[in-house]
Amino acid sequence: MSTAPFLSAQWRFLVMLNYEVDPGLLRAFVPRGTELDTWYGRTYVSVVGFLFLDTRVLGMAIPFHRDFEEVNLRFYVKRQGPDGWRRGVVFIKEVVPRWAIATVARVVYNERCVARPMSHRVDRTGDSLAAGAHVEYSWRAGESTHRIHATVEGESRPLVSGSEEEFITEHYWGYVAQRDGGCVEYQVEHPSWRVWQTREAVLECDAARVYGPAFAEPLAGPPRSAFVAGGSGVVARRGTRIC
Repeated sequence: MSTAPFLSAQWRFLVMLNYEVDPGLLRAFVPRGTELDTWYGRTYVSVVGFLFLDTRVLGMAIPFHRDFEEVNLRFYVKRQGPDGWRRGVVFIKEVVPRWAIATVARVVYNERCVARPMSHRVDRTGDSLAAGAHVEYSWRAGESTHRIHATVEGESRPLVSGSEEEFITEHYWGYVAQRDGGCVEYQVEHPSWRVWQTREAVLECDAARVYGPAFAEPLAGPPRSAFVAGGSGVVARRGTRIC
């Protein structure tokens, strides 16, 4: 049975840079009760930047906190639930522009979330992107500026069943390790997204400083794949403890 909604929003123009990594890099981050999810034997982390729009918590819009950017580093897990395999996401770190947003994420979900000055550029036409459009999210940490950037090509297209894009985007659960060693699971609902391919996709980031020394080498080179998802409305439901 689904729990009550906690958060609703529009997630739009998601830049997704995907890096293949050694699974040993992630084992310390895997919440109890879950296991790493792989795509044809490949283990991925993704750096994802996007717009959070029309955000509401428990149905209420908070002034000055409705529209903002987020950039996160995440990886993929699965858990055998009563309805079969539940495929989910674990966040290694999330960056948002406001202290209150980061505090809610830490207190309610125990997410690793920090507040930093952020900005974005999205060459949009309504809810679409033309060929050659730039999508960029940046944030500052101390004297350094970090950014994730993509230039799209062609038209958006539906996800292909079994594709890497489907694997990356269609994980509809979130898992968070708790301070006592337990795990909380929450459901995220959204329709399937359309995606644009990219002719350029870069991460300019001091990964060792932002994510820890272990991620410096895996994130130093070009991503294995990159695309931009159009996004949609989403609903995140209240979490429940699974172990």
